[in-house]
Amino acid sequence: MRAILALEEGRLLMSHKTHRVTLIPGDGTGPEISEATRRVLEATGVSFDWDVQHAGMDVMEEYGTPLPDNVLDSIRSNGVAIKGPITTPVGTGFRSVNVALRKELDLYMCLRPCKSYPGVRSRYEDIDLVIVRENHEDLYAGIEFEQGSPEAAKLIDFMADLGARRIRKDSGISIKPISVTGTRRIVSAAFDYAVKEGRKKVTAVHKANIMKFSDGLFLKTATEVAEEYKASGVEFEERIVDNMCMQLVQKPELYDVLVLPNLYGDIISDLGAGLIGGLGVAPGGNIGDEAAVFEPTHGSAPKYTGQNKVNPMAMMLSGSLLLRHIQEEEAADRLEAAIAAIIAEGKDVTYDMKPDRDDPSAVGTSEVADAVVGKLEAHS
Repeated sequence: MRAILALEEGRLLMSHKTHRVTLIPGDGTGPEISEATRRVLEATGVSFDWDVQHAGMDVMEEYGTPLPDNVLDSIRSNGVAIKGPITTPVGTGFRSVNVALRKELDLYMCLRPCKSYPGVRSRYEDIDLVIVRENHEDLYAGIEFEQGSPEAAKLIDFMADLGARRIRKDSGISIKPISVTGTRRIVSAAFDYAVKEGRKKVTAVHKANIMKFSDGLFLKTATEVAEEYKASGVEFEERIVDNMCMQLVQKPELYDVLVLPNLYGDIISDLGAGLIGGLGVAPGGNIGDEAAVFEPTHGSAPKYTGQNKVNPMAMMLSGSLLLRHIQEEEAADRLEAAIAAIIAEGKDVTYDMKPDRDDPSAVGTSEVADAVVGKLEAHS
């Protein structure tokens, strides 16, 4: 009885805790959907102390970078952030704010739930997959040598000296590193997530039949980690990535949590978003041991800036992931349920959620927030 009372007391304390969270509005349509998301998160009754930080194209002139140090310092201090989409500057030498955040904060896990909501136009129903993607290694590690450069020529000659298969002189080259360390922690993270969320199975996705020393290492290490979680009751299996794509199109109901190296994870994430009706309902989070940043998977759509037009639901659902991360599970459930109810009713949704995209009854970004807040308040 004491244990039950202590648990209830802990839940009560958690519900009254104020969470300091970094809020990065982003650029393009980011500020609009960020404001909508802030409103629905506050409407759950969870107490937030927002630490607003600006990044993206709008701060380039002032700071000379789309990712000022104060943004990183804020996330390090608070440990959690929610971010609107940010435009990657063209021709500046800065690759991507998202990539920089992942590297600087060691956010090695990309979490992409792909869940069907009745009312969203899709060829599929009852999809409930979670993509766990490694963020740092593989072909996205950024180790590249430009065609015709002295470095590329030196590497080609070095490979020839090793007796490796000859590389054409006019090649550009990318290196694909996959480590035991990186694999162990992403596969462990996938199993930890499965155990916490009551998931049944983890599937490791690879191309070990061809890339035996990189993907082969990923598969070998994933299998070893799976043995350590055998007592958890979470099943483990492996699939070759091309077969995985076919399986997801033909029988997605057979799969639960997928764990993948960086490149395959990026591709399969978009396939998963396609199964559930698109990026408008695809949330995401980038998570490490010390910090987590939650964000929608879509871009900033700058051509719609200031038009109160874009769908904020992917960022709102990312807010639900944030709530789970800070152990506000009950609020997360209520927020997701409110969004799902709005989608099912089909009335207070943006143009992209209507059967006819020219439907004059489509509402704007802020009106979607009004509707979700109304649902939350009605069931509080």
